[in-house]
Amino acid sequence: MEQILALFAIFLAFAFSGKCSDVFSRSDYPEGFVFGAGTSAYQWEGAAAEDGRKPSLWDTLCHSRDQGNGDIACDGYHKYKDDVKLMVDTNLDAFRFSISWSRLIPNGRGPVNQKGLQFYKNLIQELVSHGIEPHVTLYHYDHPQSLEDEYGGWLNHRMIKDFTTYADVCFREFGNHVKLWTTINEANIFSIGGYNDGDTPPGRCSKPSKNCSSGNSSIEPYIVGHNLLLAHASVSRRYKQKYKDKQGGSIGFSLFILGLIPTTSSKDDATATQRAQDFYVGWFLRPLLFGDYPDTMKRTIGSRLPVFSEKESEQVKGSCDFVGVIHYHAASVTNIKSKPSLSGNPDFYSYMETDFGKSLDFQYANTPWAMEVVLEYIKQSYGNPPVYILESAKFTFQWQQIGTPMKQDSQLKQKDIPRVEYLHAYIGGVLKSIRNGSDTRGYFVWSFMDLYELLGGYEVGFGLYTVNFSDPHRKRSPKLSAYWYSDFLKGESAFLDSQGIKELQSKYSSSF
Repeated sequence: MEQILALFAIFLAFAFSGKCSDVFSRSDYPEGFVFGAGTSAYQWEGAAAEDGRKPSLWDTLCHSRDQGNGDIACDGYHKYKDDVKLMVDTNLDAFRFSISWSRLIPNGRGPVNQKGLQFYKNLIQELVSHGIEPHVTLYHYDHPQSLEDEYGGWLNHRMIKDFTTYADVCFREFGNHVKLWTTINEANIFSIGGYNDGDTPPGRCSKPSKNCSSGNSSIEPYIVGHNLLLAHASVSRRYKQKYKDKQGGSIGFSLFILGLIPTTSSKDDATATQRAQDFYVGWFLRPLLFGDYPDTMKRTIGSRLPVFSEKESEQVKGSCDFVGVIHYHAASVTNIKSKPSLSGNPDFYSYMETDFGKSLDFQYANTPWAMEVVLEYIKQSYGNPPVYILESAKFTFQWQQIGTPMKQDSQLKQKDIPRVEYLHAYIGGVLKSIRNGSDTRGYFVWSFMDLYELLGGYEVGFGLYTVNFSDPHRKRSPKLSAYWYSDFLKGESAFLDSQGIKELQSKYSSSF
């Protein structure tokens, strides 16, 4: 309770300052701090049916909805060398990407697809030869559809063995050049979105969430979350036993973490905020760092929450070398005074018994204090583990439906000003957290270029670079944020007021 009220005080101190007014530069960050940008396989690669790749959960879900798909996406599979050149131009330290399990081992287990293997070897070699560190995510919502059809994917304990075998191939083949591995991307969002809400792969849910064709929102998110934790622990153990001494890498686990603050200073809202933190963050971090689920969840969910055996608890605890934080914005939390019925089939939100306010605007307001709240919460509640910010960004609406001519937006540089302000503010917020003792070691912009977005298709863009998705060649063009980030990574001091924005625009006016 005291921690939440302390975090609320941080919120009050910074709530009315959406911009970072401090002057700072890259040299202010600790030695070894990594700046990068990211993508994921399905969103960037394309070549969905080429060279032996078979469908994943993403393919199946996206082809069942009218929001486009990643069949071609950015065509990174064919254009990766050009993209690495852009990374060099942007002065990135590192590039975060995911490996497509269904490209590397198309059937989920069994023979390795040699063409898929060669693609990732080529990509990693291209990065390393240009001085860019590869940061690899093993799982980004995209196991082969064949495993889903055969035994239900993450709902089945068999997935742990197959995932460990797949990870072993990655460590064996790529580990000499990869030092940072993330096992699971956004484990909490995958479990909730895919098995409670039905919005993300594999699209399972039940009433009262939504009326999906299959699923059980009252129990499946917890089964999946449990198996994700056991799979992560198994993979971490495999790496430490077989590869760590030779390769010297680290194994992490990533979560989507909102900057949660109480709606009011009342004790009820503070308690509700702690409960929400337990459900969203503690659900995974407490087992990873302390060996068991939060007491709040165990009391509320009861027998529907799986139980770790003593051996499993020991294996999960301490299996994470770093925490990958995916953070975009803040949300306020209100206690629900009239408790919903937990009889029948209560969903994830019924158990949590809280109400979430919206972020300050749908496109993510500049609330850098929210980043500070997240990092302070992790420091205070979980023993200050090493942290990498694996995604953080602001999007803009800018694309027409794919297949139609791209709008020529003469105001593109103006439209990107909010993204520049966001990056400046949040990167500055990370620096403040480091100075306050947070062991944060890297910041990755989401995303390196505009991608196929699961919940937005091609109508929203998070990228530092635009991609003309109506052009068969998928032409890339830098946005104002790409120039700002590049300048910052070259060592230029970061300070943004109205004059600074004008100078940035003027400096690169000929590029638009």
